Amino acid sequence: MNASQVSPLTRAQPTVPFNRSYVGTRELEYIREAIESRGLSGDGSFTRRCQKLLAERLACRSVLLTHSATAALEMAALLSDVQPGDEVIMPSFTFVSTANAYVLRGAVPVFIDIRPDTLNMDEKLLEPAITARTRAIVPVHYAGVACEMDEIMRVAVRHGVLVVEDAAQGINAAYKGRALGSIGDMGAISFHATKNVSCGEGGAFITSHAQLADRAEIVREKGTNRSQFFRGEVDKYGWVATGSSYIPSELNAAYLLAQLEEAAAITRRRLHIWNRYHEAFAALERDGVLRRPVVPRECTHNGHIYYLLLADGARRDAFITRLKSRGIAATFHYVPLHSAPNGLRCSRQGSGLQATDNLWERLVRLPVWPGIEEHLDYIIEESVAAALALC
Repeated sequence: MNASQVSPLTRAQPTVPFNRSYVGTRELEYIREAIESRGLSGDGSFTRRCQKLLAERLACRSVLLTHSATAALEMAALLSDVQPGDEVIMPSFTFVSTANAYVLRGAVPVFIDIRPDTLNMDEKLLEPAITARTRAIVPVHYAGVACEMDEIMRVAVRHGVLVVEDAAQGINAAYKGRALGSIGDMGAISFHATKNVSCGEGGAFITSHAQLADRAEIVREKGTNRSQFFRGEVDKYGWVATGSSYIPSELNAAYLLAQLEEAAAITRRRLHIWNRYHEAFAALERDGVLRRPVVPRECTHNGHIYYLLLADGARRDAFITRLKSRGIAATFHYVPLHSAPNGLRCSRQGSGLQATDNLWERLVRLPVWPGIEEHLDYIIEESVAAALALC
């Protein structure tokens, strides 16, 4: 009996995790080199190489590696000079770090609704949410698909507020040819283990504004001008501003450099997986069983997330449970911040949040990671069956 004749009842069931970080060919080599250099504390040669490479690819003035995108967002909040009671507009459908960066400074997150197509900040709701206390707008590029940045920047300029891009999911993605994270006044990218390009824990702060770049260097170095001292620009360094320790170790930077060198290949593989899913679920979308992701024409995405929107929360949960019983890890995503205990205490709503409340309950993410290709037929077959079983 050959493999094609084996009964589905006796065929071994694979176990497919939701995420598995990509490991390339040079990570161990670079880590060994970093260890042998005896300079592990950060801002060494691997950090500088990563920053140079990223600045070139993002076409921006300054990139500073951080130990997380959370750290990069906190740097942006400090550099925004927000004061207690100031307001910062953002979507509620995002990770807690987007809001925490500003709550830590005493500012108030103002949540506006998301677009039903991209699940990004609805730019049409932005201007009505602006008040005399608004200091910044924080668009979040969900799933590596860009927000409508032209309109967001126009509104920000009209009202004299900063734009901080939460591009945590946005490495190797673009809006009208411009890299995500490089369009606003400041940006943040994540290199967490769940991201396309990873060093376990890591991030980057981005800006093309000279004054912000100079201040960011100080904020990142605990509020000191230590970097200027090492460049010989001052004869001693001291505490000159409020800051914190946001620098990653050279071990993280060494690992990250190996990943960045393969970023284009990683992205191609993720896009291949994303496209396989997208083609497989087209018929179910036409039949009204589910909805697939929408990527506007002006957006170049990176295959970071593939999600489906089912009819309601109960069907979404049943879908996840069925896939789990088949050895496939699928999951939901953000619980909206406006409904969370701390969100209720610290924020206000700048618009109705009907789309946010509706869509998060219906969303399920399928696993996307290089190496999953051997399981794709199985995942698609079981996902289609699970969706049809819910009709």
